[in-house]
Amino acid sequence: MVKQERAARTRRSLIRAAAEVFADEGYVPASLTMISRRAGVSNGALHFHFTSKEALAKAVEEEAAQEVRLITERCRLAGAVGLQLLVDATHTLMRSLDDDVVVRAGFELSGDISRPHGINLRREWRRWVESEVERAASDGGLADGVAPDDVASALMAATVGFEVLGARDDREWISRRTLTRFWELMLPAMAPRQAIGTLVTCGSCHSAMGGEAGVEEPV
Repeated sequence: MVKQERAARTRRSLIRAAAEVFADEGYVPASLTMISRRAGVSNGALHFHFTSKEALAKAVEEEAAQEVRLITERCRLAGAVGLQLLVDATHTLMRSLDDDVVVRAGFELSGDISRPHGINLRREWRRWVESEVERAASDGGLADGVAPDDVASALMAATVGFEVLGARDDREWISRRTLTRFWELMLPAMAPRQAIGTLVTCGSCHSAMGGEAGVEEPV
């Protein structure tokens, strides 16, 4: 049991170290030696758990993908629906990109053209956004004349743009403030007039899910 626990800890350390290296350096420049040093283990210990850099990348992607799926599910379980669910999920995703290097590395790997067969988190996120926008439209949650495809495209362009800029340039791009301002601009164009006053641009489940303290006001 002790050996199994130690092996599990080593594996988790290697995944996190790989995520840090992939997020900082990119997939191609990263090496197993860099990862083993970051994890504080020998190359032999690394190879016991992972046969290659690609195997490590897949483990990082799988863990990141699981966390992104949990993000959307947690927001749904908190009671958010329609556009509010999209608001809440984008806030939680941006916070995860800021706080969780595994999620950040998973998205970084998704944009690496040298790995066309990996788990593409951006594609998975797009599918979820498109399905939720369609659901909102069918439930009357979009303003008259607003096309679901246009809403999904705008949201994907913004969130992926924030993710890329936040990872490489300035974390302010993935801050709560930036995303709140985006939703303040976009929701009046997307939502039915009678629903606008009920939508919380800073995220209705933000405080309950470990976000920054603050007063949450409707749009």
